[in-house]
Amino acid sequence: MLPGPSRFLRYAYMPNRLGYCGGSDNSALFEYGVQGQVDQGLIELERQFEGAYPYLQLIAMANGIGDPLSAKVVEAYWIGNGLLDHVDLGALYNSVEERFRTRMAPREWPWLASKAVAGARPHHSFHVFDIYPRVGLMQSGLIDRVVETMQNCLIRWGRVSEALGAELVVSAPGLCIEQGKLALTAPRREIVTRSYDGRGFVDNIHEGDWVAIHWSWACDTLTSAQKSHLEHYTRWNLALCNETM
Repeated sequence: MLPGPSRFLRYAYMPNRLGYCGGSDNSALFEYGVQGQVDQGLIELERQFEGAYPYLQLIAMANGIGDPLSAKVVEAYWIGNGLLDHVDLGALYNSVEERFRTRMAPREWPWLASKAVAGARPHHSFHVFDIYPRVGLMQSGLIDRVVETMQNCLIRWGRVSEALGAELVVSAPGLCIEQGKLALTAPRREIVTRSYDGRGFVDNIHEGDWVAIHWSWACDTLTSAQKSHLEHYTRWNLALCNETM
């Protein structure tokens, strides 16, 4: 399995490049990714992701794992695996309250609190569907683009149909509003970036392969099992979000 820090940076790289989270040394993050190097410098860079890293700590603690950047913990947060199901709902509630309650309007907090105790999983999709719109988008003036931005932030799965140099043609679900609820669309054709100046994280790609997509960047390759886990936990948190949207 890919080392945890290596996988973490694959998903964290693009939002960091766009200035949304993490520290300011994006070029170092990219170099670690293309070289496959893991050292203390990379770990220190990843600890600066104040949105994602506390989720890793929560997942690790709930599963008796000492290292939040261990491979299975990182996979659980970004892709999904059984570690998520072992996180106590009370622990998730406490974590969310500590981190976000003071950053939300008072009328918003009961809505979010209900998610943490109703079965939400500390997967990246939970942050996208339930935290980001109210703590991130609403406060940054992007409400008119909320669905588009949530789709970009969501980790989506795409099946490769063609490689075009620095780009891949994939078939991937999008995010939309249907009858007042968030929904995943049927897979549709789109073009995503996979490299800059001939370097990226998913070089050895073939037709039919699955890739993970984050902010229009093909950031990782997925096995069939990982694709299924990613879809499962995304749909789980989406359904929970829609219960009181």
